[in-house]
Amino acid sequence: MSANSKAIQQDSDQEGPITLGILNAVQDNSELTQRSVASDLGIALGLANSYLKRCVRKGLVKVKQAPANRYSYYLTPKGFAEKSRLTADYLTHSFTFYRRARLQCTELLESARSNGMATLALYRVSDLAEIMALCALEAEISLTSVVDSSVTIERFCSLPVVQSIDKAGDVDAIILCDMLRPQQSYEKLAAKFGAGRILYPPLLGIVEQQPQRRSGGVR
Repeated sequence: MSANSKAIQQDSDQEGPITLGILNAVQDNSELTQRSVASDLGIALGLANSYLKRCVRKGLVKVKQAPANRYSYYLTPKGFAEKSRLTADYLTHSFTFYRRARLQCTELLESARSNGMATLALYRVSDLAEIMALCALEAEISLTSVVDSSVTIERFCSLPVVQSIDKAGDVDAIILCDMLRPQQSYEKLAAKFGAGRILYPPLLGIVEQQPQRRSGGVR
């Protein structure tokens, strides 16, 4: 599958979770703003705007103009039904994802250890990073930190969160855990540190630009 096809698939995979996030946000607060939705969901403002408009077009959300040029958003009966369906799908997917991710994380860490990579750092705060940290703890593998400049928290899964790789210490490799833009993060990290130092589980669907330079990702 080409890099473009992977990107399209990743965008498609995000549609359900983002739509569910939008519907949950509308139900929790009818006076929300597009900016607050973008911040809460961790997505770009333009993407939040696009999804809100899509929900309105589909009849899932009703919008009314409020005083001071503001808008109020409400779930329609169709929106409530879709929210219930997406919630059920999400729970099923989450269980399947957890089992798959845990297996791949364990295999990746075992491969890293067998290749002499003893000190590792995680890249991006995410559900995958949480599973990776749990597997590392069970396997007694050392993780120095989680690198993520997009969050303000100081710790994640008992690990310090640092703003750049330079602050992660002297690591043998970096484990990619970015679930939103994995290909983009992989290419950025590989260009800076070399593909051989970037590890990732297969579920991220990374396409290596130079296949002969293996990333160390578990196959």
